Amino acid sequence: MLARLQANRHDDAPWRAGRIFSLVFPPDDPELERLLADVSAQYLAENALNPARFPSLARLETAAADMVAGLLHGPAGAAGLTSGGTESIFVAVSVARDVARERGVQRPFIVTAETAHPAFAKACHLLDIDQVRVPVRADKRLDVAALTAKVGTDTALVVASAPCYPYGVVDPVEQVATLAAERGVPCHVDACLGGLILPFLAELGQPVPPWDFRVPGVTSISADVHKYGYSFKGASVIAFATPELAARRVWFDDGVWGGGTYGTPTPAGTRPAPPIAGAWAALTHLGHEGYRAKAAAVLCARDALVDAVASIDGLRLSAQPDGPVLRMTSDSLDMAAVADAMEDRRWWLNRQPGALHVMLSPLHARVVDELTADLRTAVAEVRAGRTARERAAVYAAPEPTDSATSVTTPR
Repeated sequence: MLARLQANRHDDAPWRAGRIFSLVFPPDDPELERLLADVSAQYLAENALNPARFPSLARLETAAADMVAGLLHGPAGAAGLTSGGTESIFVAVSVARDVARERGVQRPFIVTAETAHPAFAKACHLLDIDQVRVPVRADKRLDVAALTAKVGTDTALVVASAPCYPYGVVDPVEQVATLAAERGVPCHVDACLGGLILPFLAELGQPVPPWDFRVPGVTSISADVHKYGYSFKGASVIAFATPELAARRVWFDDGVWGGGTYGTPTPAGTRPAPPIAGAWAALTHLGHEGYRAKAAAVLCARDALVDAVASIDGLRLSAQPDGPVLRMTSDSLDMAAVADAMEDRRWWLNRQPGALHVMLSPLHARVVDELTADLRTAVAEVRAGRTARERAAVYAAPEPTDSATSVTTPR
C-alpha cells in the first residue's frame, strides 16, 4: 500500500525542492517537521467535537488561539481555531449577519474590495446575504471613497485585507475601520495570509501599514496558522475584539433532536485533533524569535526577487508588496508563455490573467538565485518568439483504479 501511494505521487508538485509558490509553506525546518509528525501521531484518533471527553484538546486550542490573538494585539479568551481561512471568514460573516438582523436589517449585505478572497463570496452564498464589491485604486488597495458610497444602514460588515492575495498589498485598514465605526458597522480584517508574518516583518523594519486590533474599529481578524504559522493543514484562527463578540461565534444547539446536547462553536461537527495540537506545537516550538527568523528568510527571498523583476527587461510588479506575496506582469510579454518556459524548468509559479504570482516561504531563500536565473532565461525565450502552449483542463478525469483491489467500481 505504501509503495502504491508513493507511485501515485509521481506527478505531485515537488514542494520540498521549493519549486511551487502556494498551497504549501515549507519552513525549511526539519526539526519542526519531525515535531509535527510526532504530535499528529499522538492525536491521530481523537475528536475535538466533545471537549469534555478530550479536555487536553480544549486546553491546547485555547492556548493556541490566545497566542495568535496576542500577536494581533487582541484580548485573551476572544478567539478560537477553525479548519482554515474559509471557515474563519464564514464565522466572521455569520456573526455580522446575526448582529445586523438583531438591528432589524431584513436583507443585510457586506462590502469588500474586488480583491477580497472568494471565501467572502462563498460565505454570502451559503448564508443567503449579498456581497457588494468596490474597486481598488491604482496601487491595488481598496478604494475608500468607493467604499464610503456603498456602506449604508443595511451593511452588516466591511472587509479589508492584510494583505490581499492577488497583489500582496495591505488595504487602508485605518480608513476602512474608521468609516465602519462611524456608520456603526463591524469591520473584519482578512489576515489569513499575513496574520503570522506581518508583525515580524514590521519588527524587521518593513513599512507595514497598521492593520490589527490596535486600529480602532477593527472588530474581527482571521489569521491562518497553517500558512506563515508553519503548522499543517488545517488550522486558522478567528479572533474578535471582545470576548462578548467571540461568544456569538456559531454556537448551535438544536435542542429537540432527542440525542442530548449538541453544541458547536464553528460550522464543523467532528473536528480532527492533529491540526489543533499541531497549531499549538508550532506556535510554542518556534516562539517569537523563531517566527522572526523565518520572516527574515522570507524577506530575503522577496527582496531578491523584487530586484530580479526590476532587472529583467519587460517584467514589472503589479504593485509594491507589503508582505511575502508579489505579482509580476508585463506590457510586452506573453506571461502564459513565460509560465510554460518556467514549468519546463520545473518551476510552478501561480498563473493569473496576464501575470505570474508567488507566495514566498523560508525555503525559497535557498533557491531564489536559481529561480532568478531561470526566469531571465524564460523571458529571453519568449522574446525570441516562444508562444504559450494550449493548456489542458484544470481538473482532468482521474485514471481508472485497479478493479481487482479497488473498494468501489469506477463509473
